[in-house]
Amino acid sequence: MRKKGIVLYVIVHFPLLLGIQYAKKGRPGPGEGFEVNYIMQDGEEITVRAHEGESLLDVAWANDIDIEGACEASLACSTCHLILDEDSFQKLEEPTDEENDMLDLAFGLTDTSRLGCQVLMNKELDGIVAKLPAITRNAST
Repeated sequence: MRKKGIVLYVIVHFPLLLGIQYAKKGRPGPGEGFEVNYIMQDGEEITVRAHEGESLLDVAWANDIDIEGACEASLACSTCHLILDEDSFQKLEEPTDEENDMLDLAFGLTDTSRLGCQVLMNKELDGIVAKLPAITRNAST
């Protein structure tokens, strides 16, 4: 009888625990979080707000900005390739060997290219400019 009680407790409360653990924060409002400026392929600039620790890929997805991210941030493709402004690029740590391997497969690689899934927002990056390259290639296939 005790096992049934434990199983019932887990069945009832497990989704609640997951919901709390994975609940998304609302988007930062004006004056909250950090500013991210995406420059689209057609030159349109879209400015959004980001939370501390969010990747540029996650910020884009949360704001309906069309960046593919085919590998879902598992560092197995180059479809979230972004070209960063020089100032922000200099504030980042060096990319890992794995990121560099994926960047080598990206079209339009520049000296300030990074994968959006690997750039995490913080106060030093407030105001970052991230340009989407003209084309991307899904290097995971």
